[in-house]
Amino acid sequence: MSETSLWPARSANLVLFILLIAYIFNFLDRQILGILASSIKADLNLTDTEFGAIGGLAFALLYSLLGIPLAFLADKTSRSGVVAGALAVWSAFTALCGTATSFGQLFLYRLGVGVGEAGGVAPSYALVADYFPPERRARALAVFSLGVPIGLGGGSFIGAHLAQLFGWRAAFVIMGVAGIILAPVLRWVVRDLPRARNAATAPLGSVFPMLARKPAFWLLAFGASASSLCGYGLALWTPSVLMRSFDLSLVQTGNFLASLVIIGGCTGVFAGGWLADRLGTGDRGWYAKLPAIAWLITAPTFVAGFFAPNLWFAWVLLLIPNALNILWLGPITTAVQHLVPQSMRSTASASFLLINNLIGLGAGPLLIGGLSDALKSTYGVDSLRNAAVVCCSFYLLAAFLALLAIKPLRAAWVQDAA
Repeated sequence: MSETSLWPARSANLVLFILLIAYIFNFLDRQILGILASSIKADLNLTDTEFGAIGGLAFALLYSLLGIPLAFLADKTSRSGVVAGALAVWSAFTALCGTATSFGQLFLYRLGVGVGEAGGVAPSYALVADYFPPERRARALAVFSLGVPIGLGGGSFIGAHLAQLFGWRAAFVIMGVAGIILAPVLRWVVRDLPRARNAATAPLGSVFPMLARKPAFWLLAFGASASSLCGYGLALWTPSVLMRSFDLSLVQTGNFLASLVIIGGCTGVFAGGWLADRLGTGDRGWYAKLPAIAWLITAPTFVAGFFAPNLWFAWVLLLIPNALNILWLGPITTAVQHLVPQSMRSTASASFLLINNLIGLGAGPLLIGGLSDALKSTYGVDSLRNAAVVCCSFYLLAAFLALLAIKPLRAAWVQDAA
C-alpha cells in the first residue's frame, strides 16, 4: 500500500483535531464579545440594541452572504487552503476590534470578522466528511462541533481573565494574534484528499436548486435557524443576564459560564453525534428526531434556570439546556451532507449556513437587545432576563419543524458513491 493511500487513515484524527482547534478559535472570537459586553458598552457608550447589532447583525451580514461563494471556491480548489486563509483573516479583524473607539468602527471590524469566518465552517464540514466513513461521520462532525461549547466556554473564561488583567482591548488583540499563528499550522497539517476528476465541476447554480427541491432541507434549515436565533442571542447576552440578575463580577461570570457551557455543551454535542450514528443507521429519520426531542426540553429548562432563586440552583438547571440546545450540530450537519452528492458538500453546507446564520445570528442578538431596551421602562434591571425568556419560545418552533422533517429526510437521503 502506498504512502498516499495510508495518509487518510493515519491522519484523519489529526486533521479532525486541527480543524477542531480552528473552530474553537471561531467561537472564542465570537464569545469574547459577549463576556466583555459591560466593559465595551460602558467605554463606547452603547445601548443594548446597538450592542445587539454589533454582536449579531454586523457579523452575520457578510458571514452569511460570502459563505456560499467561498465554499464553492473550496470545492473547486483547496478546502484546507480556504479554511487556513479564513482563519488568518478573521483573527486579524478580531485583533482590530481591540482598537475600536466608536460604534461604527467596532461594527465594521465585526463585519471583517464575519468575512473571515465565512470561509471556515462549510469547507471544514466537507473535509471531515471526506476523511471519515458514513458510519463514523456524525460522531466525527460532533467532535468537530465541540468547538462550539469549548469556544463559548473558553471565550467566557479567557476573555474575562484577560480583560481583568490587561483590559478588554488587549483581550481582543491577544486572541487575534493567537489565531493568526495557528493559520499556517493548519495549512501545513490539513491536506485535501484526492477527488474524482469531475468532483468539483458542478456549477454553483446547480447546488441550491437541488436542495430547494427537497422539503427536508427547508425544514432542517429553518428548524436549526429558529434554534440558532435563541442560541446565538443567549450566547451574547447570558453573561449580562447573569451579572444583572445574580450580581456577579466579570471573572465570576466567566468562570460560571465556562464550567456550564464546556461540561454541558460538550456532553450534548458528542451525545448527539453518537446517538445519530447509532440510531440513524436503521432509520435516517433519527437525524431530525433527536434534535426535536432535545429542543422540546431546552425551552422550559432555560426559563427555569433564568428564574432560579440562587446561583447554584441556576447552574444545575442551566446545565440541561446547555447540553441539549446544540445537540443538533452532529445530526443535522450530517443530514445536510447527505442531501447532495459528495462533490457538492461544501456548497450545500454553506447554503444551509446562509439561512441558519442570517436568521439565527443576524436576528437573535439584535432581537434580545431590542426587547431589553423596550422592556426597560417596565422591568428595569430584569428587562434583559425577560427578553431572553421570550426568545426561548423559538426552541419550540425548532422542535416542530424538525419533527416535520423526519419523513422527507428519509426519502431525500443520498448515499455515498461506492
